[in-house]
Amino acid sequence: MTQDVRLVQTCYPQIYLACHLAHAPRHSSRGGLTPRDSTLLAHLDERRAVTPSDLARHLGVGRPALSAAVKRLVRLGHITVERSPEDRRVIHLRLAAGAARAMRHSSVLDARRVRRLLAVLTDAERREALAGLALLAKAARTITTECNRA
Repeated sequence: MTQDVRLVQTCYPQIYLACHLAHAPRHSSRGGLTPRDSTLLAHLDERRAVTPSDLARHLGVGRPALSAAVKRLVRLGHITVERSPEDRRVIHLRLAAGAARAMRHSSVLDARRVRRLLAVLTDAERREALAGLALLAKAARTITTECNRA
C-alpha cells in the first residue's frame, strides 16, 4: 500500500503541472468565476445534493463565507438550491445544468492541455486511465462524506 500511496503522490502533481494554467482574475473569466468559485463548484454534482454545512466543513471555510459565495453563484445560475422534502429546514445544493461549461473556462486545468494529454494515449489506455481516475474520484467522495460526518 505504501508504494500505491507514493505512486499517487508522484503522478498527481505531474498531471497537475502538465495541465495547470495560471489563474485568471474574475473579470476575465467567462461566467464571472474565480478559481475559488470553480473549486466550490467542483465539489457539487447535478444529481447528488450536499448541504451547505457539509460543504463548508469540507472546504474548511466558515458558513458565512460559504453563504456569500453560494448566493453569488445562485445569482449567476451555477448552483440550484432546494429544500429537503423530509425536513424543510434543510437546504440541498446542486450544480446547475449550465455550470459545467462555466467551470471548464475557469478550471485550473487547461482543456487543450488535457486533450493533448489524453491524445498521447491509445484508446484502450485512455479508457483505462479515465476509469481509474473516476474510481479515485469516487473514493475521494466516499472519504469526504465520512470526514464530514465525523
